[in-house]
Amino acid sequence: MSLRKPKVKMSVEEYLESEKDGTIRHEYVDGEVYAMSGVSKRHNRVATNLTVELSARLRGGPCQVYISDVKVFIKALNCFYYPDVVVACDPEDNDDYFVNRPVLVVEVESPSTSLIDRHEKLMAYRKLESLLEYLRLAQDSISAVVFHRDEKGSGGLSNLDQPTNCPLNPLA
Repeated sequence: MSLRKPKVKMSVEEYLESEKDGTIRHEYVDGEVYAMSGVSKRHNRVATNLTVELSARLRGGPCQVYISDVKVFIKALNCFYYPDVVVACDPEDNDDYFVNRPVLVVEVESPSTSLIDRHEKLMAYRKLESLLEYLRLAQDSISAVVFHRDEKGSGGLSNLDQPTNCPLNPLA
């Protein structure tokens, strides 16, 4: 996503309807709509490789892997984001266009999205009680940061303040 300049103010219903037929994707933050920028081939390759790997490992189980065109709805903040990869395991989380209860959210950082991924989205994803991990992958270096919920399931993803640095990103 590029600079955060809202396009228009609209209701959730208007937003969801406009996203079905729109040619440009937008993220929704409490009534304000932000156009998303395109991604580089490297960014796309990192997200695709991770999606392929996760899909193979999760095949046959209850979890589903979705890539960039499926939104995550954060009800507590009235917002929708388009993560690069999302995994959902709840069979009742069955909307055709968005996920309410993801267990994993992945953002592939680029220069235009890094600040938003590191701050705004981290704070927003902490509100998802179902979320077990938030993974940020670099597209321009071999690095990753994973934030995870502790075994107690502390509300608000408080342990997401303690990232684990991964030395390699074999998916790039």
